[in-house]
Amino acid sequence: MDRVFFALGALSALVAVAAGAFGAHALRERLAPEMLAVFEVGARYHMYHALAMLAAAWAIGRWPGGAAVTAGWLFVAGTLVFSGSLYLLSLTGQRWLGAVTPLGGLAFILGWAALAWAALRGA
Repeated sequence: MDRVFFALGALSALVAVAAGAFGAHALRERLAPEMLAVFEVGARYHMYHALAMLAAAWAIGRWPGGAAVTAGWLFVAGTLVFSGSLYLLSLTGQRWLGAVTPLGGLAFILGWAALAWAALRGA
Protein backbone atom coordinates (compact mmCIF):
# COMPACT_ATOMS: atom_id res chain seq x y z
CA MET A 1 0.00 0.00 0.00
CA ASP A 2 2.95 2.31 0.63
CA ARG A 3 3.87 2.12 -3.07
CA VAL A 4 0.29 2.98 -4.05
CA PHE A 5 0.30 6.17 -1.98
CA PHE A 6 3.81 7.07 -3.07
CA ALA A 7 2.73 6.76 -6.71
CA LEU A 8 -0.51 8.67 -6.05
CA GLY A 9 1.45 11.39 -4.27
CA ALA A 10 3.97 11.72 -7.10
CA LEU A 11 1.22 11.80 -9.75
CA SER A 12 -0.78 14.28 -7.70
CA ALA A 13 2.29 16.53 -7.40
CA LEU A 14 2.71 16.33 -11.18
CA VAL A 15 -0.90 17.44 -11.67
CA ALA A 16 -0.50 20.20 -9.05
CA VAL A 17 2.55 21.61 -10.86
CA ALA A 18 0.71 21.43 -14.19
CA ALA A 19 -2.34 23.15 -12.67
CA GLY A 20 -0.17 25.87 -11.18
CA ALA A 21 1.53 26.48 -14.52
CA PHE A 22 -1.82 26.44 -16.31
CA GLY A 23 -3.18 29.01 -13.86
CA ALA A 24 -0.12 31.23 -14.08
CA HIS A 25 0.15 31.21 -17.86
CA ALA A 26 -3.09 30.21 -19.56
CA LEU A 27 -5.61 31.61 -17.09
CA ARG A 28 -3.99 34.89 -16.03
CA GLU A 29 -5.60 36.81 -18.90
CA ARG A 30 -8.84 34.80 -18.97
CA LEU A 31 -10.04 34.82 -15.36
CA ALA A 32 -11.03 37.67 -13.10
CA PRO A 33 -8.39 38.21 -10.39
CA GLU A 34 -10.64 36.79 -7.65
CA MET A 35 -11.28 33.61 -9.65
CA LEU A 36 -7.57 33.27 -10.43
CA ALA A 37 -6.90 33.51 -6.68
CA VAL A 38 -9.44 30.71 -6.09
CA PHE A 39 -7.68 28.55 -8.70
CA GLU A 40 -4.31 29.25 -7.06
CA VAL A 41 -5.59 28.19 -3.63
CA GLY A 42 -6.72 24.91 -5.20
CA ALA A 43 -3.29 24.36 -6.75
CA ARG A 44 -1.48 25.25 -3.51
CA TYR A 45 -3.50 22.83 -1.38
CA HIS A 46 -3.24 20.23 -4.13
CA MET A 47 0.56 20.33 -3.81
CA TYR A 48 0.51 20.34 -0.01
CA HIS A 49 -1.58 17.21 -0.02
CA ALA A 50 0.40 15.50 -2.77
CA LEU A 51 3.28 15.78 -0.29
CA ALA A 52 0.96 14.53 2.44
CA MET A 53 0.31 11.40 0.34
CA LEU A 54 4.08 10.85 0.23
CA ALA A 55 4.14 11.22 4.02
CA ALA A 56 1.31 8.69 4.30
CA ALA A 57 3.28 6.29 2.07
CA TRP A 58 6.28 6.64 4.38
CA ALA A 59 4.07 6.13 7.45
CA ILE A 60 2.49 3.00 5.96
CA GLY A 61 5.98 1.57 5.38
CA ARG A 62 6.87 2.30 8.99
CA TRP A 63 3.51 1.51 10.66
CA PRO A 64 1.59 -0.73 8.22
CA GLY A 65 -2.17 -0.56 7.93
CA GLY A 66 -4.75 1.18 10.03
CA ALA A 67 -4.62 4.91 10.51
CA ALA A 68 -1.82 5.61 8.02
CA VAL A 69 -3.82 4.00 5.20
CA THR A 70 -6.90 5.94 6.27
CA ALA A 71 -4.85 9.14 6.20
CA GLY A 72 -3.69 8.41 2.66
CA TRP A 73 -7.22 7.88 1.38
CA LEU A 74 -8.45 11.00 3.19
CA PHE A 75 -5.71 13.02 1.47
CA VAL A 76 -6.76 11.61 -1.90
CA ALA A 77 -10.43 12.37 -1.23
CA GLY A 78 -9.65 15.82 0.12
CA THR A 79 -7.60 16.69 -2.95
CA LEU A 80 -10.36 15.60 -5.30
CA VAL A 81 -13.10 17.44 -3.40
CA PHE A 82 -11.25 20.53 -2.13
CA SER A 83 -8.95 21.33 -5.03
CA GLY A 84 -11.32 19.88 -7.61
CA SER A 85 -14.21 22.06 -6.46
CA LEU A 86 -12.00 25.16 -6.45
CA TYR A 87 -10.70 24.41 -9.94
CA LEU A 88 -14.26 23.94 -11.21
CA LEU A 89 -15.56 27.01 -9.35
CA SER A 90 -12.88 29.24 -10.85
CA LEU A 91 -13.31 27.86 -14.37
CA THR A 92 -17.12 27.72 -14.47
CA GLY A 93 -18.20 30.42 -12.04
CA GLN A 94 -20.69 27.99 -10.48
CA ARG A 95 -20.86 29.38 -6.94
CA TRP A 96 -22.60 26.31 -5.48
CA LEU A 97 -19.27 24.49 -5.77
CA GLY A 98 -18.03 26.65 -2.90
CA ALA A 99 -20.41 24.75 -0.63
CA VAL A 100 -18.66 21.48 -1.49
CA THR A 101 -15.12 22.74 -0.80
CA PRO A 102 -15.30 22.52 3.04
CA LEU A 103 -15.99 18.78 2.77
CA GLY A 104 -12.59 18.42 1.14
CA GLY A 105 -11.07 20.57 3.86
CA LEU A 106 -12.63 18.29 6.46
CA ALA A 107 -11.07 15.29 4.71
CA PHE A 108 -7.68 17.04 4.90
CA ILE A 109 -8.11 17.73 8.62
CA LEU A 110 -9.16 14.15 9.32
CA GLY A 111 -6.25 12.90 7.23
CA TRP A 112 -3.76 14.86 9.30
CA ALA A 113 -5.42 13.59 12.50
CA ALA A 114 -5.19 10.00 11.22
CA LEU A 115 -1.54 10.48 10.31
CA ALA A 116 -0.81 11.83 13.80
CA TRP A 117 -2.70 8.90 15.30
CA ALA A 118 -0.62 6.48 13.23
CA ALA A 119 2.57 8.08 14.52
CA LEU A 120 1.43 8.10 18.14
CA ARG A 121 0.00 4.58 18.13
CA GLY A 122 2.47 3.01 15.73
CA ALA A 123 -0.32 1.46 13.67
